[in-house]
Amino acid sequence: MSADLVQEGGCFCGAVRWRAAGALYHVTHCHCSICRRLSAAPFVTWASVRASDFAFVAGTPARIASSRRAERTFCDRCGTPLTFQLHASPEELDVTVCSMDHPERVAPEDHTQTLTQLPWISLADGLPRHETERPPFRA
Repeated sequence: MSADLVQEGGCFCGAVRWRAAGALYHVTHCHCSICRRLSAAPFVTWASVRASDFAFVAGTPARIASSRRAERTFCDRCGTPLTFQLHASPEELDVTVCSMDHPERVAPEDHTQTLTQLPWISLADGLPRHETERPPFRA
């Protein structure tokens, strides 16, 4: 496996560490209200990876059902959001780009859930915008 396909990261306090050994895809800035509330940020940048290519390598994250459709993980010591997984897509896992050791290596591809973005966010990066989820719908 090429070193450029390996991403590692973890929470702020270091209690939980993860490793993704596959190609990242669907890198998006999500503006949904759930991401905002759970991260206390105006939007969250996610990258998808095949679930089989991802592992927690230190610590055990806490889990929360953020909706009937999905589950998220986070560090129960420092609160860092780590992953998101739709129940309908168990083969795919989203990881927070800013929990990566080197988030600068990952370039966002678009904005999703812009219908609910905060009105004081001005998007001037030229990336495609999707009012809801990225087509095709990942339900």
